[in-house]
Parts: sequence; C-alpha cells; structure tokens
Amino acid sequence: MPLAPAAPPTHADEAPRYYALVPCAGTGSRAGTPQPKQYQPVAGEPLVMHTLRALAGVARLHTGLVALSPEDDFAWPEGGAWPGIFVRAQCGGSTRAQTVLNGLQVLRAHGARDSDWILVHDAARCLITADMVNALIDACASDAVGGLLALPLPDTLKQSRAGRVAQTVPRDDKWLAQTPQMFRLGMLQQALQHQAATGFAGVTDEASALELAGHQPLLVEGSAYNFKVTYPQDFALAQAVLASRRGNLQKEPS
Repeated sequence: MPLAPAAPPTHADEAPRYYALVPCAGTGSRAGTPQPKQYQPVAGEPLVMHTLRALAGVARLHTGLVALSPEDDFAWPEGGAWPGIFVRAQCGGSTRAQTVLNGLQVLRAHGARDSDWILVHDAARCLITADMVNALIDACASDAVGGLLALPLPDTLKQSRAGRVAQTVPRDDKWLAQTPQMFRLGMLQQALQHQAATGFAGVTDEASALELAGHQPLLVEGSAYNFKVTYPQDFALAQAVLASRRGNLQKEPS
C-alpha cells in the first residue's frame, strides 16, 4: 500500500500536522517467538495490528507510516481489517534509528514538512490508547522541543557488578521512557542525521538523539499499561489486558 503523491499545499495546510511513524523492521530476538514478535498472534490477531488500530483512533493524526524491513513478507490484512490512516513502506534499516530516519525521508517525500509533528511509536507497545496519545499531543503541541510518554521509576534501582549489587541508585529523578515520542520532523531528522556518522552511538530512542543534539525533551507521564512486549511472559499479560478491554466494550450498553 504505497503512499499517494503529495497534494499541492493549501492555506489550510499551514498548521502543523501530526504523523505517526511505527518502526516495524526488527526481529524481536528476546521474545522467543518463531517469527518477528510484532507478528505473533495476541488476542486473535498479530500484535502490531492492535498497535495500529489504537493509533488510528487518534483523530488528529493525518497519516501513519509503518516502516518495514525490505525483506518483510508478512501477509498483511487489507480492506476493512486495515487501519485506514496507515500506509506501509519497506524502508527499514539495520537499526531502529536508521529505520526511523528512512521513514522520515519517506514522509518528507510525500508532503510532510519540517514543522510537522512526528509521533514515533514502538510496534510492540500494543496496549497504547488514543487517550494516552492525545495527552502527549496536548502537552507537546506548544513545546519548543517536543517530548515523550514516560513513567516515573516505581521500583528500587540497583547497579550490578559481577552479578551482585554494587549500589542502590537514587530513583527520585529516574523515568522509564515509553512511546510515542513526539518531535518536529526537521529537528528529529537533523538530530538523527548527525548521529548517523557515528553509527548512531548512544541513540536508543528518538529522545536520546535530541538529547545528543543539546535539547531537553519534555517528560509526559504515561501509563504502566503502555509497556513494550519484549519477553515471552509479556505476551500473556498483553493478552489478558486486551481481552479485558474487549470484554468491557461488550458490556457497555448500546
């Protein structure tokens, strides 16, 4: 499903638009699944479809791009089963950062501008909700830098040495980074391009690329539900939450 050519700009297009970018080119080696974890069935369908459907429920999103590996041969659903705002491009790179940078270039080639907001979201955070995304947009839309969903660290943090506790690290100012991470296309692309020369050393997410460029992204409190499915046991938890949500929807009066 290729992106359509960009329409000529109009006066209405002057306001910044919001784009979703979902890197979907990884293999998820820690998940222990026989296929890339984003395609592992959860609650009756591939994990990534829950992610895309939730993002498609955000009315302010203009378009969404799923950035796939060039070798991706997954049988994607079409028609009514496909979240309407999303398109796919086989532009994935060898790292997440390269995949995001390639995705930005695809979006730019089809009409996205420096001033538009890009919300990069992990394919494996399938419990994201439209309310969480809207809270991020509301918090960052007038910010000079942008920001990310994150969660204040709830647990005691230990630093290890040779498998034993070396020290307890103060957690008062520690946050767990989540996604979406929301930045202007021009600023994010410039930060990633600069770090590409170093092989993206130190770039673990989009916020870290902005930090290395001298910026301080805004922290917007997210939710413990917005965890990244990473390990085998995470699938059962995601399944339980999705099943619970589905049950609650079915109980609501019509």
